[in-house]
Amino acid sequence: MMTYPDIDPVAIEIGPLAIRWYGLMYLAGFICAYAMIRRLTMPHKRLSLSSDTVADLLFACVLGVVLGGRLGYVLFYNASFYLEHPTKILSLWEGGMSFHGGLLGVIVAALWFCRKRQLPVASVADILVISSCFGLFFGRLGNFINGELWGRVSSVPWAMVFPGAGPLTRHPSQLYEAVLEGPVLLLILLVVYRANKAAGSVFFAFVSGYAGFRFVVEFFRQPDAHLGAVFAGMSMGQLLSLPMMLIGLAGIVWLNMRRPCER
Repeated sequence: MMTYPDIDPVAIEIGPLAIRWYGLMYLAGFICAYAMIRRLTMPHKRLSLSSDTVADLLFACVLGVVLGGRLGYVLFYNASFYLEHPTKILSLWEGGMSFHGGLLGVIVAALWFCRKRQLPVASVADILVISSCFGLFFGRLGNFINGELWGRVSSVPWAMVFPGAGPLTRHPSQLYEAVLEGPVLLLILLVVYRANKAAGSVFFAFVSGYAGFRFVVEFFRQPDAHLGAVFAGMSMGQLLSLPMMLIGLAGIVWLNMRRPCER
């Protein structure tokens, strides 16, 4: 058994001001995402954007991921609780963000931004999903520090006891997701990007890749107590990921059959 590093969720506290690790993880993700977008949109790259345009695009996507992620969690995972405690919807520092809701929020924000600035949607989508791997990585680290979204009971050598999860050792499933959704998925997307496939291929590779990883990790992650198995033994995360995986694979096939080498 490994010892869970019981980290204070509050990183810095100055009087009534408390800065939490969860928020700092999101900030780190956004900073790295900005740096990646700038690198992939320099003048000599396939899609050239000014620094101001990148900043505006990222700001729109941040709003989309925060609003969509929070509303997705409220609606998909704990609607009954938030109907009884509506003020808790704004308590982002307590955790509770849905990737699937965040993805929908980013899609809406990016579509609006591309239409307003007359940018190619597919090429922008490819850039955004590559940069999003940083946010996913740091977000899962934030879950681990918060001691939330722990794994199922296990006796593997790296299992640990999480505060609030009882005396039994569990999979550190947050770290599994951090590695798979962060560096592993990023590497896959960069390979697809450099292969110069049709515009949008990286986006659909992200959709199918994330969904596949999430579907697998759900076997090691403890389902929400109030949800359990939602349908046919699947958790809510798996139920939401399965159609994503199919859509991503279908999108890749469709794009590369339509115009195999178009950017």
